[in-house]
Amino acid sequence: MRLHLALLVCVSLCASAFAVEVMRALGGNPLSWAYVFEWPILLAYGVYLWQRLVREERGRDAPAEPLAPLVAPALDEDEEAREAWNAYLARLHAEDAAAGRAARRPPSAGSPA
Repeated sequence: MRLHLALLVCVSLCASAFAVEVMRALGGNPLSWAYVFEWPILLAYGVYLWQRLVREERGRDAPAEPLAPLVAPALDEDEEAREAWNAYLARLHAEDAAAGRAARRPPSAGSPA
């Protein structure tokens, strides 16, 4: 019931604003021509939202069948290759990080600089 009341308010507001802007545009206000086209677009959007909300409220947009349970799919060749590549990159990153830490290590106090 509240959705229908909201639609009635939306239609009356947009229709009256459209009529006012048409009169202002015909009276010589050039900016009002933009509003002449805006109010019917807003009205159409309001009707669209009202229609979706009514359908949703009645349960028509519910999925026809329940969703399948989430199961890990079998890996295909592309995914296996991608996993091998990611493992290779992780190994390179670990080696690079270890080498970088060793190169940035400050010299010990007893060794010549």
